[in-house]
Amino acid sequence: MVFGVRKLKNIELKRLTSDEFKSKEKLNFFLVLDNIRSMNNVGSIFRTADCLGIGKIYLCGITPCPPHREIHKTSLGAENSVEWEYFDDVFSLVSVLKSKNYVVIGLEQTNNSTDIRECDINPDKNTLLVVGNEIDGVSQNVIELCDTIIEIPQFGTKHSFNVAVSTAIAAWELINNKVK
Repeated sequence: MVFGVRKLKNIELKRLTSDEFKSKEKLNFFLVLDNIRSMNNVGSIFRTADCLGIGKIYLCGITPCPPHREIHKTSLGAENSVEWEYFDDVFSLVSVLKSKNYVVIGLEQTNNSTDIRECDINPDKNTLLVVGNEIDGVSQNVIELCDTIIEIPQFGTKHSFNVAVSTAIAAWELINNKVK
């Protein structure tokens, strides 16, 4: 038992307002959502992006966009603080960003994935993490554009985490490596 420990009150957390967050310098780390179906997953990813100070989220294909109450329900308003942009074609978006020297990392299980714990990224380069559809994952044509494909090791009977959980794990791990 730990004695003398108490939960902090919300006021003690010194959270930024949405306007303060918007004006704060963000990481040069960006997310691409490749045809995510669930509004709850999108909302959760917005919340993760806010917590980690991610630069921007690119919503692509069938990925739902704010404003929507189902996104808001899990984002808790992060869709209003995190910069985002919609693109119809994920392949075109990733191609353009790659041509601007973004490092493109796909989060997917492939025959040549790198264990996420072994992925080093350059803190000075713009880094793009592409996460995929709940059923089909990252599109094969986008995988072929990636500089690296990372995979989160798993030890149970299921072969994948929920996309929002995967995004949170991968973003935290990669950002942690980037800002050491």
